[in-house]
Amino acid sequence: MMNETVCPPVSRFLLPVYILVFIIGLVANGWGLKSLRHNWNKLGNVNVFVFNLGLTDILYLLTIPFLVVYYSMGSKWIFGEAFCKITRFCFNVNLYGSIGFLTCISVYRYLAIVHPMRAMGRITVTRSVIISVIVWLLVSVQSLPDMFFTKASRNKTGKCYDTTDNAHVEDYLKYTLGWTLTGFCIPLLITLGCYGHVIVVLCSTNTIDKVLKQRSLKLMFILILLFSVCYIPYHVFRNLDLWTRVLTKQGICYKWYNGVYIARQISRVLVCLNSALNPLVYLHAHENIRAQFRRLIQQAPGQIRAATTSILLQDVVS
Repeated sequence: MMNETVCPPVSRFLLPVYILVFIIGLVANGWGLKSLRHNWNKLGNVNVFVFNLGLTDILYLLTIPFLVVYYSMGSKWIFGEAFCKITRFCFNVNLYGSIGFLTCISVYRYLAIVHPMRAMGRITVTRSVIISVIVWLLVSVQSLPDMFFTKASRNKTGKCYDTTDNAHVEDYLKYTLGWTLTGFCIPLLITLGCYGHVIVVLCSTNTIDKVLKQRSLKLMFILILLFSVCYIPYHVFRNLDLWTRVLTKQGICYKWYNGVYIARQISRVLVCLNSALNPLVYLHAHENIRAQFRRLIQQAPGQIRAATTSILLQDVVS
């Protein structure tokens, strides 16, 4: 049965989220990469994946100012379709690159805890670099077809679609279902399998170092948080929203489509947060980085007081 409900217009509430993510993400990733460089020899081979995780975030964060302009102008894209496609490509590379490198970190943690003797000598920097290159290639190959879909409307609205226009929505739904399976579902199953086994080993073994056990459990919690908050809602509601668009195009429209649309917009906000939340991985990569972060937080109030005192003294002198 067809319903007369009209789908709502595109929301603008992404603007403040983009600004917040840009500021927090740039500061946190910049600090994280700097700390990673200073502790490179102490972190082990997993640092290669953490470094690449930071690179995917920086790549996406550099495109956010253009999205801020887009949403501040009422969702009107002024930079041309080619750059619209590049911006969306960077977002997809960040999204699936983050998922890929978080999966690699999960596998390395699994091998280090569950199969330490078997992994000894086999997990090298060279192999980590090779795996990282493969992840970049796979993510790029998966994301490249997205650029061949129409991304910018050619009418006066000037939209920059994160999916595509209604004329190609059926083909895009088929593409994104396969993309979801290979780029998200399979890595999610691998991550859940690795950490499910890790939990069993950590809870049943008393010989594992207590600090390592706590750090592994915290890292596991962060990864589960990232997948649950940022990635799962986005993929579920992206595909569901595309499906409702296909049905609407066929003349089938129900009231619950509006709920799907709203959930889709919320999931877009949540997935943007991954660039601000990924730096949490830095804090649990090694104790030295976490100690540096604690010192930075402790020194911050003193630095603020010193700066304030200096300003006051200058005012008194002048």
